[in-house]
Amino acid sequence: MTFGQQPQGNNANGFNGQPYGQNQYNQNPYVQNQYQYAPQGAYAQSVPAQATYSYERAERVSVTRAYGEMTIGLLVTAAVAILTQVTGAYIALIQALGVIGVWAPLIVEVVLAIYLAARIEKISPTTARVMFYVYAAIMGFSLSTIFMAYDLGTIGISLALCAGFFFALTMLGMTTKVNVLKAGPVLMVGLIVLIVAEVLLMIFAPGQTTLMLVSAIGLVLFAGMTVYDAQSTRALFAQYAGQGEEMIKKVSIICALNLYLDFVNIFLYVLQLLGDRD
Repeated sequence: MTFGQQPQGNNANGFNGQPYGQNQYNQNPYVQNQYQYAPQGAYAQSVPAQATYSYERAERVSVTRAYGEMTIGLLVTAAVAILTQVTGAYIALIQALGVIGVWAPLIVEVVLAIYLAARIEKISPTTARVMFYVYAAIMGFSLSTIFMAYDLGTIGISLALCAGFFFALTMLGMTTKVNVLKAGPVLMVGLIVLIVAEVLLMIFAPGQTTLMLVSAIGLVLFAGMTVYDAQSTRALFAQYAGQGEEMIKKVSIICALNLYLDFVNIFLYVLQLLGDRD
């Protein structure tokens, strides 16, 4: 029996097609009169109502868990970024390995993200969570360079604007009746085009104007991705709702990773648009 479906053989009036108070109780006038005071079908209607309430409560808990994991990941990133900047660890790595030191964190991040997405159904929730936090730590390690490129005031303002913008987009994704999931392929193509354009412009047409243009396009794209991922989070939890608590925990990590990446990219594009560099 699925949520909202009444037991087979019953109807809104009672069991086996008989009104309440009849069938095996038809010899007891007290029982007959007892059920006359309740609306017909009240009990039958309360079953799907209770099931719907339980499902909605479980969905809220799952979504909250995903956003909680995302928040912890962001805190790990911030802590590692500050620690790396204070100790100069990233600069030391670049000095020791050269170009390899620049690209190594990015390569590890990509490998971790691909592996986590591909193996999420087979690994344990604890393993998935640890991998996500390791990913967030490596991201913080590489993002420590923003402290050398931007002053603290610009970073703080960008972070505050990003948080407010992200919250508004998330609420839009959770409450809108428009099915944004249909735009998934378009957003993915836009993301690929943006990445290729950033690389080409970095090589052939570097400059502040180019950076501002790419940042504006990237901000719009990841705004759409945030709304999409907010709806996708609910859809994924609905899809895996019947597969147990362990699967829900693992799905929450994937959803947290998607939302985490949306937040980080929005933050970086806002930071570049403000452009108050040291």
